[in-house]
Amino acid sequence: MTAAWQRSDGKNPKGGLNAKGRASYKRETGGTLKPPVKAGDNPRRASFLARMGNMAGPMAKDGEPTRLALALRAWGAGSKAEAKAKAAAISKRNTGKK
Repeated sequence: MTAAWQRSDGKNPKGGLNAKGRASYKRETGGTLKPPVKAGDNPRRASFLARMGNMAGPMAKDGEPTRLALALRAWGAGSKAEAKAKAAAISKRNTGKK
């Protein structure tokens, strides 16, 4: 059987992995995945939004949102363009804080 992070029981229906999926990923690969940062000017959030905003692939398939669309929504962006814009704005604000 495959690990929970690769099956639906390890995935959050709203996008990303749930706690069970993150624990399964850690057991299998040794990597530590943190839960999403849904608000604020956290650099992790800016990095995620920038990466996902540049991902190839559709936002909807067969009338349903894809995992990419769900993940972007979970992190506070409704589209790839919005994700890129938010990432740039967060990075700009964080640069000014130093």
